[in-house]
Amino acid sequence: MSIPAVRLNHAVLFVADLQRSIDFYTSVFDMEVAAAEPRANAAFLRLTRGDNHHDLGLFGIGADQVKRPGIGLYHLAWQVDTIEQLEEARLSLANHDAYTGESSHGATKSVYGKDPDGNEFEVMWMLPRADWGRFEHEAPVGRLDLPAEVRAWAGVRTAGHISHDESAR
Repeated sequence: MSIPAVRLNHAVLFVADLQRSIDFYTSVFDMEVAAAEPRANAAFLRLTRGDNHHDLGLFGIGADQVKRPGIGLYHLAWQVDTIEQLEEARLSLANHDAYTGESSHGATKSVYGKDPDGNEFEVMWMLPRADWGRFEHEAPVGRLDLPAEVRAWAGVRTAGHISHDESAR
């Protein structure tokens, strides 16, 4: 029997400096601290446009405990609702010296960044399901022409809600 999950609810990261990471995520992603647990040197952040209890958990472990890159989490992907928001995300990442690249994956358009501890993340926008075409079963990595994508998809929302209708699956 499989688990009937509908989306990733939240992610948790170990970070070197808790306050530095809180400052980064609250300014880059417009998050707020939903809860703090000082005994565990932890904070739980919520996207201000979302309705989740928390989207990201941060546990400060100190710079001396940071492990070297290796097996483990590669990156998180944050979905935005419009292509214009993806364009804004690219600018925000650049303004925070966190921008690392961008690409088109056919059905999704992505920009990439890293937080102060080097944790990589993706901010992505997805084409409307009816427009996936051949990308239904492909995930190419190509150059992203974001100005052209904005012209083509301006105002098109694709992440406004999650369907809880069992018959839609």
